[in-house]
Amino acid sequence: MIFSTVPLDRAEGAILAHGVSVEGGRIAKGTILSAGDVERLAAAGVTEVAVAVLDPDDLTEDAAAERLASALAGPGLRLSPASTGRVNIHATENGLFRADRTLVDRFNRVDPAITLACLNDRADVPAGAMVATVKIIPLAVPGAAVERAGAVLAEGEAIALKAYRSFAVTLIQTELPVLKSSVLDKTADLLRRRLRPSGSRLVSEHRVPHRADAVAGAIEAALRAPETGLPRLVILFGASAVVDAGDVLPEAMRLSGGWVEQVGLPVDPGNLLVLGYHGAVPMIGAPGCARSPKENGFDWVLHRLLAGERPVADDLSALGVGGLLMEIPTRPQPRERLSRPNAPLVIGGLLLAAGRASRMGEAGHKLLAEFDGMPLVRRVASRALSVLDGPLVAVTGHRSGEIRTALDGLDLVLADNPDHASGMASSIRTGLRQPALAEVACVMVLLADMPGLTEEDLSRLCAAFRAADGNAIVRAVSGGKRGNPVILPRATFDALMRLEGDVGARHVIETCGLPIVDVELGDAAQLDVDTPDAVTAAGGLLRG
Repeated sequence: MIFSTVPLDRAEGAILAHGVSVEGGRIAKGTILSAGDVERLAAAGVTEVAVAVLDPDDLTEDAAAERLASALAGPGLRLSPASTGRVNIHATENGLFRADRTLVDRFNRVDPAITLACLNDRADVPAGAMVATVKIIPLAVPGAAVERAGAVLAEGEAIALKAYRSFAVTLIQTELPVLKSSVLDKTADLLRRRLRPSGSRLVSEHRVPHRADAVAGAIEAALRAPETGLPRLVILFGASAVVDAGDVLPEAMRLSGGWVEQVGLPVDPGNLLVLGYHGAVPMIGAPGCARSPKENGFDWVLHRLLAGERPVADDLSALGVGGLLMEIPTRPQPRERLSRPNAPLVIGGLLLAAGRASRMGEAGHKLLAEFDGMPLVRRVASRALSVLDGPLVAVTGHRSGEIRTALDGLDLVLADNPDHASGMASSIRTGLRQPALAEVACVMVLLADMPGLTEEDLSRLCAAFRAADGNAIVRAVSGGKRGNPVILPRATFDALMRLEGDVGARHVIETCGLPIVDVELGDAAQLDVDTPDAVTAAGGLLRG
């Protein structure tokens, strides 16, 4: 490939290196220039352009990305269409992401123009999450380099998704006078939440004295229970921490006829975990930290078991690197259901930009309409970013590549919703699943098609939320009529994750029991642009 600036009369057939605005629109970067494109450039007064001229063996950035990403495709993985040399790879099921570091590293060493980035090996991922991305850096790469990179991928499974299996789970908890029954109730409820992504069911619970014989009897009873058609899993919580390989929980595993694989885990929190087996049935002696929703070593072992893996002592002993969890504030955590006292009121944002905008017809995408020279979706995102003190997650779907391009360079998190056609609820769920929002006190839910919102409007909403100490829903209104945006505290997240279909948060707002603070924003709270006429009336210019 030859990259150079050439006179316009030599540009036909070359690849445009940088986008150029022309009458009636824009010729995007990466366009193979046609005679018509050259005429439009000339009419715009352009005399020379930066282009790439391909060698006979070269592949364009999109063609190369598609070829390599297709070699990575497998069960539970979905590829996005190639755009600007990138193909994103998403999980289609809840599961355990697997990555072969050796293969990924070798792939990335073939040519710096060819890259593969992915999540850590054995990351817990929800359906819809992006797990990897193939990105070609220049506008084209030699075909020989693509072949070498593909040959590396052919040697093994560089990335994979192991979908979670459903288990029939028995919970056994020991009791001591110092342990309140409310703690045991909370433990059972939290375990149900941890099992939910796999479709596993807590089929029975036993509460027994803190003695090895009592726990062994409960294990035996669990194994004698009628078959449910699901594989079994036994989880033990002791009223007192395990301090020795002969302590109550590991000894109970042996007394029941099983064996102990390992006592202790090089993950903190989670050191005091016990793993054993009774034939094909795994048994986990949970550490005390597993009574908390924060990620710990118990989650790591549980996820492997739910994915069908059977960890042994060597696997557990290899978890030390990366196993220090408690001092990493950005590490994703299971979603908490209640606001935490004294926690900082960090306000995150959720920008909904995935819809099809069907009422626009063939006129163009409303979110790409220009207002004061800026695409509408970027205008709303930029104003939100100037106000929010937490992360902003932008959920894309329809024409995702163009929306992402319009947001390029902004400090936000992009989340693709493969199920966007089902309606707004799936976009809300997709956004809330993003690890970036794990620590926020609330989210401001913004519709990306509202051109009238100003930074001052958004600041007033944030101020109202803080004035209520984070214990209220804050809603924009116009003349007393409900509108958007709305700020939703963390206490509503569980209900939001259960939404289905083409519905927003109105039902949750009106039934959750939290006070509602209305903030008058005037017409801006109800001004959205759903039709070409509405775009024009609001001062926008459709660009296709």
